[in-house]
Amino acid sequence: MSYAPKITRGAVAAMFFMAGLCFSSWASRIATIQQKLALSDAGLGAVLFALPVGLMLSLPLSGWTVTKIGSRRLLAAALVMYGLMLITLGMVTEIYQLVICLVGFGLASNAVNIAVNTQAVATESLYSKPIMASFHGVWSLAGFIGAGIGTFMIGKNILPAPHFIFIAIVTVISVVVCWRYLHNDRKPVHTGSAFAIPDKSLITLGLIAFCSMICEGAMFDWSVIYFKKIVLAEKGWMAAGYTAFMCTMALGRFVADKFAARFGLKRTLQVSGTLSAIGLLIAVIFPALPTAIMGFMLVGAGVSSVVPMVYSAAGKSTTMSPGASIAAVSTISFIGFLIGPPVIGFLSGAFTLRIAFVFIALMGSCVVILSTRARI
Repeated sequence: MSYAPKITRGAVAAMFFMAGLCFSSWASRIATIQQKLALSDAGLGAVLFALPVGLMLSLPLSGWTVTKIGSRRLLAAALVMYGLMLITLGMVTEIYQLVICLVGFGLASNAVNIAVNTQAVATESLYSKPIMASFHGVWSLAGFIGAGIGTFMIGKNILPAPHFIFIAIVTVISVVVCWRYLHNDRKPVHTGSAFAIPDKSLITLGLIAFCSMICEGAMFDWSVIYFKKIVLAEKGWMAAGYTAFMCTMALGRFVADKFAARFGLKRTLQVSGTLSAIGLLIAVIFPALPTAIMGFMLVGAGVSSVVPMVYSAAGKSTTMSPGASIAAVSTISFIGFLIGPPVIGFLSGAFTLRIAFVFIALMGSCVVILSTRARI
């Protein structure tokens, strides 16, 4: 049974929201769990690497599964698993338990990512205009709300376990309520192979996202450090750049669809890369508090639309199924998210942190170059 596009869109948006809420709930309690397990900063960094390990292990499996059983079934199962793994993270008492649970959390996270974006591509096909970025905007909005709930829980001295149980219950209820309104693609009509080698257009899309994700990953991990060491911000302002980046990234996703509908995918990606490069160069050349904040705001606006636009384009591939196409592009782009922060650390050690941020600006320029040459 098919429902009105707005109802299906609302159901898919709710799934994006729950995905963002689960991830941000975990992120908001990392410090609590670190203290509970008496982990040093270096030890925590090593343990947290288990999360991307789980993500990478999930990429080929999720691409195959979404093609075989459909994105609705995978999304429901993966979101429930996401909530359950979140609970286990709140109940760990040993470091090895945390590592194992983080691998499982990463597996569920990427399965949700591929399935929910496949649902979003199907929903977008019901409209005559782009709507993909708005879904990612909902994910970002959930991130803010999840962080707020986490702050409240910490303030009330509520342990991570009951906090995560509450989030998991809400997640399961949302899946049950939204299930009937999601796209039923158990028998995909697309004949593309789940394991076909990505064609040139998909590889190009992956590389565009790869460059943008280097920028995004570096901003997540290095923005506070940049404001501390280069901008010399006071303690209360050290997170100002990160906050500015997150705000414009979230807001940008709610306006990117209209921009793409008016100016096209290629122009949207070109503008996105340009904003990222200019914003980073402003922060490097003028490392004062107001100008650095302004620069980080431009970076947030720049990276906001790249991944949703690339996923949208990948989902329309004629050589692979939507789920497999998104998985292929996600694999390439996620490598950028992984290597970005350590590359910045290496360049900072070899040269300076400002030079390292020039490298990130170069990645923004590569988004422009690749988008200009791509046939999209």
